[in-house]
Amino acid sequence: MSTGVIVLRTGLILGMVFHKLVWEALKRQADAPKAARQPATSALKAAVKSFKSLVLVFLIVQTLFLDLFPIFEQPFGIRIAGLVIYCVGLTVAVVGRLQLGKNWANLEDFQVIPDQQLVERGIYAYIRHPIYTGDVLLILGLELALNSWLVLIVLPLVAIVVRQTLAEEAILSRAFPTYQAYRQRTKMYIPFII
Repeated sequence: MSTGVIVLRTGLILGMVFHKLVWEALKRQADAPKAARQPATSALKAAVKSFKSLVLVFLIVQTLFLDLFPIFEQPFGIRIAGLVIYCVGLTVAVVGRLQLGKNWANLEDFQVIPDQQLVERGIYAYIRHPIYTGDVLLILGLELALNSWLVLIVLPLVAIVVRQTLAEEAILSRAFPTYQAYRQRTKMYIPFII
């Protein structure tokens, strides 16, 4: 493995660690006051969390050690494009999560948390689901930077994200009377496009 690839892989891992640290730090802040009223974890929620953990472990192992299903023999261009997409995705996801603040809820809960407010500022003034957008771009960029045909896992991931988004939008529409107006002036994933 060349020095450039080692540096690339190290940067990708550091980005994933940063992403996870932001989520865990903010989750701990949000969970502290509501720990007493948390419902018991359902089997489905536990299974989803376990699956997400397994995927994260796989991505870490792949990033550190594996060259799986290479796309090109000379992957310099695709690695650079992947790194750029990865950095954009990481930035969008982290900014979205930071701006959501205490209004974030586990996606497996399918509920609005008490005292939750509709966030319409910052990146949310342009797109309603920047965390999903960022995470999809992060995975897309990661697999391209690793020069792997596993980039195709983004296709089922997009289907899952769309399904999840539609379910969340229905819940938010019922919970917030102003959500319909917010939907009309923003896009779901990409500013001014979709």
